[in-house]
Amino acid sequence: MVNAGIPTADLSPFFSEEGDEGGKKKAIEIIGKACSDLGFFQVVNHGVPVELMAKALGRSKEFFGYPLDRKLEASPQPGAPLPAGYGRQPPHSPDKNEFFLMFPPDSTLNVFPSNPQGFSCVLKELFSSFVKTASIVESIINDCLGLPPNFLSEYNNDRKWDLMSTFRYPCASEVENIGVREHKDVNCITFVFQDEVGGLELKTDVDQWIPITPDQTTLVVNVGDVVQVLSNDRYKSASHRVVRQAGRERHSFAFFYNIGGDKWVEPLPHFSTDIDEAPKYRGFLYKDYLQLRLRNKTHPPSRPQDIINISYYSTST
Repeated sequence: MVNAGIPTADLSPFFSEEGDEGGKKKAIEIIGKACSDLGFFQVVNHGVPVELMAKALGRSKEFFGYPLDRKLEASPQPGAPLPAGYGRQPPHSPDKNEFFLMFPPDSTLNVFPSNPQGFSCVLKELFSSFVKTASIVESIINDCLGLPPNFLSEYNNDRKWDLMSTFRYPCASEVENIGVREHKDVNCITFVFQDEVGGLELKTDVDQWIPITPDQTTLVVNVGDVVQVLSNDRYKSASHRVVRQAGRERHSFAFFYNIGGDKWVEPLPHFSTDIDEAPKYRGFLYKDYLQLRLRNKTHPPSRPQDIINISYYSTST
């Protein structure tokens, strides 16, 4: 199924040993234009086993169906930089969901529940599959931007900060239906798949919301703030949200392809000083921006205009 307005790229040529250069070129063209125009696209034949995606959703739904005290057995470790394990949005947050978050499979920060049986194994396998697919998409974006070969993979060479989350969104009420308010992702590239309920929506340049139709075989991909800054706005980090439905819970997975927290982020010379174009952002440490964005969730500002986003580092403000 192809989402109206959301380009679809076939990644099978990148997994083939037959050297389908024509197929690769077509995918690169689709993804490059999508990153420039929308910041969103979807991929098929992406390397993440469809059966594994279905199994992960099933185990996730089973986990979130447990009583709260059982889920809290997988609460994050004290002092963890991010809440790896089970969590819920603060009661005062406009976002309404619960989640289970994990770092890379070998991270000592992970806290896995003992049940449902096999849940942790499925999560670890899914995470590893996502990393492989993300590295391919990163390479494609590298080529789309005209950067030297392997530039982005060498810049983004610390996989310890990658994250994966599974979410449960409760049914909408009569007075509110937002699951996650409008936002842009802080990281490099995000991958999402959702159950048949759907709810993910993309905001266009003319302030229209496009529903992303769920499909069991596709991954939805969006560019994050890091890529927007590195490309000096050549590629866009698009606004999106999750809308809940009445009478139906929503379940989804998201994989966040990150950079290391100590990595310096600023417009690359290729898109600024080398071509006599002014940088549109001040440089920053990724972990500093990440903490500011996390505070949006833990201490939501009373005024929407006080929410921190990438414009905080804009050179025009």
